Amino acid sequence: MNGWHAFAIGFGLIELVFVFAWVWARRCNNYSLVDAVWAYGIGLVGEFWLIASGEWTWKSFAAAFLLAVWSLRLGWHLQSRICRAKPLEDARYVKLRQLWTGREASAFFWFFQAQAMSVILLALPFLWIAQDPDGSWSCWETVGLAVALLGIVGEGLADSQMSRFKLRNLDSKAVCQEGLWHYSRHPNYFFESIIWIGFYLIACGSEWGWTTIHAPTAIMVLLLRVTGIPPNEAAALLRKGDAYRRYQKTTSPFIPWPPKRLELTDFSSPTP
Repeated sequence: MNGWHAFAIGFGLIELVFVFAWVWARRCNNYSLVDAVWAYGIGLVGEFWLIASGEWTWKSFAAAFLLAVWSLRLGWHLQSRICRAKPLEDARYVKLRQLWTGREASAFFWFFQAQAMSVILLALPFLWIAQDPDGSWSCWETVGLAVALLGIVGEGLADSQMSRFKLRNLDSKAVCQEGLWHYSRHPNYFFESIIWIGFYLIACGSEWGWTTIHAPTAIMVLLLRVTGIPPNEAAALLRKGDAYRRYQKTTSPFIPWPPKRLELTDFSSPTP
């Protein structure tokens, strides 16, 4: 199957997936599920493109393996978090409901379709890997494989450390500073960005893979400026208060780094 046909079918497939996801979300009255569908969706369309090429090389096999591991792990993690919170909805979507009062259904429909478009754009590295006429292995694939594996292991470790912390600490004001969270306030986001850099490096070993620089760039912008750190920091400050403010003063927001020591005066309560 040539590239244009594969792209068109993948585009139509993922649009339908998000239409069904929107119907399901309305039925459940919880739009949070779009997060898990997004992770699964990137894996679905990327794997489809790799399989539709009809030719398996070490390059395409490595890309398919990494993509499947990333998509299934992150999708299951998000799905489990959504199910545990049920019937509560993620604060981001509660705010969108308030913003779109009176037109929630139609607004969320187009929101879901925008998520489908983002899936297509982010999965493009795998289309170029699938359509590469030269399937030979190069240093790009070697470095990309190592970087992506590092990111997948790091993100999985960060998520498991946070999950264990929440099981042991029922106090909503408790701040996790264990393991990787001792060195970064958002190690899961840091390693997510590393994964996408690895995907991009693997794609760079293909003829037009270098053009997909938008994928890791978009992920970085989303994590640092849009749906990642800013809303999570705001929500943590609201729930945890001064404990999280102290955490902010000592711990890197993104890149894991040895924490700073607080002066004694930093622990004093602010004057009213």
